[in-house]
Amino acid sequence: MKTGLITSDSSQNHDTGPGHPEQIARVSVIVDNFKKINNKNLLWKKPSKVSDDILLTTHDLNYINFVKSSFPKTGFSSLDGDTIISPGSKDATFDAVGSIIAAIDGVENREFKNAFCCVRPPGHHSSQNKAAGFCIFNSISIGANYLLHKFKYKKIAIVDIDVHHGNGTQDIFYNNENVLFISTHQYPYYPGSGSEKERGKFNNIKNIPLPAGTGSEEYLNAFEHALKKLEEFKPEFVLISAGFDAHEADPLAQFRLKTEDYYLITKRILDISKKFCNGNVVSILEGGYDLKALQESTKRHVDALIEFN
Repeated sequence: MKTGLITSDSSQNHDTGPGHPEQIARVSVIVDNFKKINNKNLLWKKPSKVSDDILLTTHDLNYINFVKSSFPKTGFSSLDGDTIISPGSKDATFDAVGSIIAAIDGVENREFKNAFCCVRPPGHHSSQNKAAGFCIFNSISIGANYLLHKFKYKKIAIVDIDVHHGNGTQDIFYNNENVLFISTHQYPYYPGSGSEKERGKFNNIKNIPLPAGTGSEEYLNAFEHALKKLEEFKPEFVLISAGFDAHEADPLAQFRLKTEDYYLITKRILDISKKFCNGNVVSILEGGYDLKALQESTKRHVDALIEFN
């Protein structure tokens, strides 16, 4: 079976203004690279349309309405100090959510084995009622709730490999025994959360905070704790918050991972998923702000997904 690649032209209309790190080129360099490679094992797909009912599994109604009314007719506006929006941001925001829905449906319908959603804006800093850190809707959390509600799964695991703690995702599932949230991240660092003491009501949060300067060997050794927790949980479906900003070239953080590490990280997650959920894995782009590192790291991430087939 093939690997799904879900993307949308609307991601390239989400203009955040000059000098903003969460820029249009983040998606275009990835998409252009995959088009050039033209791997026959990739199945390209567009996002699904997303209903309010799907958004409401995760976000407050007042917040959803606030977001809908916030997109400017011209120029730029902001949802918080970091999260800039423009007229083209609306379709991009809803398509980012729609990508993970399309990916999950594609895996469930056996259209493809697993999938990578190459979209923006990212989502993992957004909570039930607040935008933060470039994130508007929390796509990965919406995906987890979609699996719980529509497909009646009981055990969803979210593995967040972004260099920043996925505080929004943690908030959303802190009291939910059906969702395991695992995060490796630089600490102390933005957004300030993510200590080992934050464990969730049902011991369903596993934070692995690591210091600035963490390199490949230290990271991969620490990642074994994430895999052990994942194995104990026995997930029925695995979602990956695929941030690539732990790369040594990234300008927004101080980890020192190499491009090849993303292949190894992905492969290790897939090996666990094979034991418990037949390799049902969907990932979605979160951070990653050096364009060359992002292009190369996403390729190795997707290489692992394709090989697993």
